[in-house]
Parts: sequence; structure tokens; C-alpha cells
Amino acid sequence: MQDESKEYFKGSKYVSLLEIDRDLVNKEKRRTKGPESEWRLKDRTHTVAGSLVLCLNIGVDPPDTTKPHPRARLECWLDPDTMSPTKALKTIGSRLQMQYERWNERCRYKLLLDPTSDDTRKSCMALRRAAGDERILFHYNGHGVPRPTPNGEIWIFNQGYTQYIPLSIYDLQSWMGVSQPSIYVFDCSAAGLIVDAFNHFLTQRKEKATENNQPNFHRRSPSTSPPMYSAL
Repeated sequence: MQDESKEYFKGSKYVSLLEIDRDLVNKEKRRTKGPESEWRLKDRTHTVAGSLVLCLNIGVDPPDTTKPHPRARLECWLDPDTMSPTKALKTIGSRLQMQYERWNERCRYKLLLDPTSDDTRKSCMALRRAAGDERILFHYNGHGVPRPTPNGEIWIFNQGYTQYIPLSIYDLQSWMGVSQPSIYVFDCSAAGLIVDAFNHFLTQRKEKATENNQPNFHRRSPSTSPPMYSAL
């Protein structure tokens, strides 16, 4: 039996199989050594700060939503109905921040609980000024507000929490820095509308920059894809 095995491993059939495996390995090496994936930035960046925006308005259902029964109820593994709305909002925000800190404990996080447009603008612009050209995070939970609009708007609140106020993704891009690296997380219904609007607005900006002879629109890494493609 051993002699037969030795003869097999010396035979032309086995040698041919080895050559096929070698060719496959070489092809894989050439593929992985090729151009970087579109979503991967060539320059190494660090996420140094983030805005965690929670628009939950616990206890009040958005006007365009009919919640089925039974349904998913947990926010950060917490059922908001098990405690007062104020306490639930703070607890959910704290848990979300703790989850991000496990991922990156050096990052500075700013919690915005049911914020107004002005609160959101100030937070994003302050983070961008402090971060410079480093990467920042924008996490949006919109489970307590209407769905995003086809025009590229998400919803937040007015000062007295009596109205839902639209926030344009175009404005959000400006606050976060169009040419600086950013990560966007949109945790809400119909989030695909946001992605479409984001890329549409970004294309508009690039075309306008080209018309104005601004070739370094994405000055940090012009050869890579726009920041939205780095989003989760």
C-alpha cells in the first residue's frame, strides 16, 4: 500500500494537480497585489471623534409609521418601555457610546439626544475643526422620526419638540467636511434614500468644483472614491 502511494505522488497526474494549485495561488497573489479596493483609503487615517445623534422621541410614534405587533422593540438591547422616556433615552445613548468605545476607546464621542438642527450643526462643525484632516464619525438613529425624504433630508426636532425639522444631507456634508474623511452610519427606515441623495449631492459638488477649476476637490486622496463609500 505504501509503495502504491509513493508511485501516485510521483506520477504525472499528481504533478499536474500541483501545477494547477500553484497557478491558482499565483493568480490570487497577483489579484491581491493589484489596486486597492475603491472603498479603502491609501492614506492611513484615524477616527478621532464622533457625533452620536439619537432621534428617538420615546413614547411618540412618527406620523408616517404604523408599528406592527409584535415588532422589534430593543434599542441597544434595551426595551424603552421598561422605564421612563427620559431615562430610557439617556440609557440607550450611554450604551451606544459604550459600544463604540469598545471599538475605539481613544475616540472622543459627543452624545446628542433628540437634538435640534442647531445642536447638530454646532457639534459636527466643532468636531471637524478639532479633528482637522483626521476622520470623524456621524451616527444617526432615526427610529423616532419620519422616514428620510426622496430629496435627501433626515429629521430632527425644533427647540420645543413640537415639530419635526428636516435636515438636508447637503448641509450635513458641509458641516462634516466634504473633502475630509468621514464615516456615516444611518440607522433608520429607508436609509437607502439617504445613500442615493448623499452620492447625488457629492456628484453635484464635484461637477461644480470642476467648473470652478478646483481639481483637488478630494484633496486628501484624489485617486480614491468619495467619502460615502467608506460609510457603514
